[in-house]
Amino acid sequence: MTPVLEAVKLGKRYGRHHALTDIDLNVPPGRVIGLVGPNGAGKPTLLQLACGLITPSSGTIRVLGDAPAAGPAHLAKVGFVAQDAPLYAELSVADHLQMGARLNPGWDSALARHRLARIDLDPLQKAGRLSGGQRAQLALTIAAAKRPELLIFDEPAAALDPLARHAFLDHLLESVTDLGAAAILSSHALPDIERVCDHLIVLAGSRVQLAGDVTQLMADHVRVTAHRSDLLALPTAADVITRTDPSDREGTAVVRADRALLAGGPWTTTGVGLEELALAYLDRADRSETRPSPSLRPEAPTSTVAEDHR
Repeated sequence: MTPVLEAVKLGKRYGRHHALTDIDLNVPPGRVIGLVGPNGAGKPTLLQLACGLITPSSGTIRVLGDAPAAGPAHLAKVGFVAQDAPLYAELSVADHLQMGARLNPGWDSALARHRLARIDLDPLQKAGRLSGGQRAQLALTIAAAKRPELLIFDEPAAALDPLARHAFLDHLLESVTDLGAAAILSSHALPDIERVCDHLIVLAGSRVQLAGDVTQLMADHVRVTAHRSDLLALPTAADVITRTDPSDREGTAVVRADRALLAGGPWTTTGVGLEELALAYLDRADRSETRPSPSLRPEAPTSTVAEDHR
């Protein structure tokens, strides 16, 4: 089956700053993909590459089996919702839908009208007078009414209050299900990712730290609790992602290992949640970057353009 997103040794530079380095990804179809990482990790850069807004400095990227923005037919397969939900303040909701219909040959007017009714949005309301949640919902409606095969969201709920964020995520999942589409959701809010995503990509230091289907990642990792000295004596075949070594007797570690390997040891094991797992890999990447190894540390940005790409 054709991957939703495929990257091989993908890299992007802005001057001397490496926004992405040697990115390898192969995301199966039908996934809702959570993209997480700190500022400076390269998340918007990866999304812009996937949309064809920028081109790689090295390596390759394919979206739905083709080069991003390969032509009108491919553009119609991808819907993009940017962080600030860019809309025209003086145009009404209905004006935005009419513009969407003119620009997209596969426009589904019935779907757009149904979504407006679902979110109780007045077609005559000017976009400039909408709340943040309403703006996000309108942007989602426009993207979904294209009937794309892939929806891409760049921090779409970042400025929303908890109630508006909850409603937006509900409608995101509803749209993905109705369309039979895949989706990529970039977010700093790990609880949001945990709630709606079934595939995870963790970016840090311009590199992929972890990627895979959530159920498999959960099966591959375990939290180990034990005396500090026992944590230091974990089997060498166990990949210790992060470890807390408090001054008292007991500590914990997030470990990637076959659970049978840890059976019978002087510790207890429990499952880990997606948020804990993502934070463990981000912590390991952060510790790696703080070591004095120039080959592992991205160079400082030399321009405003580099600083703006996270």
